[in-house]
Formats: sequence, C-alpha cells, structure tokens
Amino acid sequence: MAISGIIDTPKAASTNSVATTTTTSTDSVQADQDKFMKLLVTQLQNQDPLNPMDNAAMTSQLAQLSTVTGINKVNATLESLRTDISSTQSSTAINLIGKGILVEGKGITLSSSTDADGKTTSSSVFGVDLPSDAQSVTINIVDKAGKTVRTMSMTNAEAGTYPITWDGTTDAKTTAAAGEYSFTVEASNAGSKVTATPLQLAAVASVSTGSGGVKLNTSLGHFAMSDVKEVL
Repeated sequence: MAISGIIDTPKAASTNSVATTTTTSTDSVQADQDKFMKLLVTQLQNQDPLNPMDNAAMTSQLAQLSTVTGINKVNATLESLRTDISSTQSSTAINLIGKGILVEGKGITLSSSTDADGKTTSSSVFGVDLPSDAQSVTINIVDKAGKTVRTMSMTNAEAGTYPITWDGTTDAKTTAAAGEYSFTVEASNAGSKVTATPLQLAAVASVSTGSGGVKLNTSLGHFAMSDVKEVL
C-alpha cells in the first residue's frame, strides 16, 4: 500500500568510503606490527651480552605480537562489516520512501473520500503485534473524548504482526467522523495475559543518515529500521 509523501533521497554510501575504511584499518595493523618489531629489535641490540634474553622471553614477546595483531585484524574486519551493514540499511531505507510502515503507537487516523457517484467511504489502518499465540484479542477504538466507538476482536491468533483495517463503522452501525482516534488492545491465552503491542501507521517521507544510524522520517517522528514491524 503506497502512501504519498515528500521524497528526499539521500546520497548512498560510496564504495570509495568503504575501501578507504578498509585500507586505513589495514595500515593501522601494519603500523602496530612495525612498532612492535622495532621495539623488539632495539631490545635485542641493547641487551646485556652476558645475560641475553632467553628463548622463553623471546617466544612470549612474539606471542604477544601475534595476539595484538590478531585482535587488530578482527577489529578491522568488524569495522568493515559495520560499514557494509550501514550501507545496506541505507539502500533498504530509501526503498521505503512513499510507503506506509507499522510502528509502535496507539494512534489511528480515519480518513474519508467521495467517489464520482457521490458515495463517501472511510478507511484507516493500524495493527497489533503478538509476541505469542493468543486465544482472544480485543481491540477498543476510542474517540478524543475517551468514548469507545468500535470494539473488534480476533480469536485463536498465532504470534505475529497483524495489519487491521477499520472502515469507520461504529458499534451503533453508524459511520464515525473522519479524524484522530486511538485504541487499546488486550490479549490472553489459556487464561494468561499476552502483552500485545499496538501499532500505528506512519508514512515514510524521507531518509536521513548520521552518527545515530539510518532514520526513517515520518509525520509521526523519526524511526530506526528496527522500529518497523511491517511495511504496507
């Protein structure tokens, strides 16, 4: 389901920056090795001829060099992976521009439209995330005054994310006015409470990147990729 929004496409991370990061990390590892070997050679050149360094001490220092080098190489590899993951997330996030996402929240926006025949229809989308199976799920939609206008339910629902559509019909079989609503959700399984998470719809208008990672910018605020429960 596409939702219109302002498209602000950021520049994707260039391969040059990844290559520069990898090269810099490699140079750092080599520099550490050179420093260590220089210190070891200097130590050997200035040792007491009558009391030279024994084999055990030499082996110990070489083992330390190997350990430090290994750790630096692991760090360099992890840094390269972090850069690659960040680049991949940016590309994925850009593809979400103009789409709707379900994120944690209790808000519902009921909108209405009139067709060529003069017929008015209402629609809204929200969702529920269940961490485990639930035999009973009850959703109460309330207006700004806190009055329940519609009660919806699900039975024998498996764990997962459920997008839900509300056409504006109330429990009194009338049509609710377009505007802002909220909802609560209660779920249980075999008499035990299931902590269900309410989800609201947000339209992705643009994407930004920075020290805080990739952010999806919507009219409801900024969200990380990990906040997205489902893409519509």
